[in-house]
Amino acid sequence: MDSRGVLRSVCVLLGLVCVARGLDKLNMCMDAKHHKTEPGPEGALYKQCSPWKSNACCRANTTEQGHEDNSYLYNFNWGHCGALSEACKKHFIQDTCLYECSPHLGPWIQAVDQSWRKERILNVPLCQEDCDSWYQDCKHDFTCKQDWHTGWDWSSGKNECPSGNKCRTFAEVFGSAKTMCEVIWSHSYRYTDLKKDSGRCMQLWFTGPVNPNKEVARYYLNHAHQHTITLATSMLLPLLLSLVHSGIALW
Repeated sequence: MDSRGVLRSVCVLLGLVCVARGLDKLNMCMDAKHHKTEPGPEGALYKQCSPWKSNACCRANTTEQGHEDNSYLYNFNWGHCGALSEACKKHFIQDTCLYECSPHLGPWIQAVDQSWRKERILNVPLCQEDCDSWYQDCKHDFTCKQDWHTGWDWSSGKNECPSGNKCRTFAEVFGSAKTMCEVIWSHSYRYTDLKKDSGRCMQLWFTGPVNPNKEVARYYLNHAHQHTITLATSMLLPLLLSLVHSGIALW
């Protein structure tokens, strides 16, 4: 590689570090169907979404519709194999609230090319208690498939089970809390063995005026920044040494 090529590589790596450190992903909203452009206070958030009212990416009407079995949000019917039990349904409502309202999902937001959104979340580390209680409360309810993002029959205008897919219990379809939490929304979530008091996992359920997920997001952002800096440094050092040894002036 000539001196120009080396310097170009140096600039690219430095640019990556600067971009990684400069992005404000601690307080942001996804580019998706019902999300606000910027997070802010929403004093009238509905029922289970109210913990996000001090700083939210959702609006009140979004949260109200998110509590319905088949709302206008996505025209998606949770009870495609019969109505969900109230114990099970409350977890899907809380999941909707986190997805629509949280301003602290930045570390896990990824670009996508879908008609209803330009960004999604991927591998958000959920606290073990939340995944386990979700599965326990739903294991006797019924569904006909694992991944609820894709593969439905929409010919009637709402999601119905594909031909040949039989309704079975969540326990039969998923088999474990880990599989359910990770697969049901195409790996939007990642099952962890971390507890809520660890400060290293995102909570579906929380109360009080302080959103604990902000500090979790901060931790993962700082970890990602440090990893990027370490990687760039490890790649830059050999390049710089090669320039010095070859007698090429850097400036």
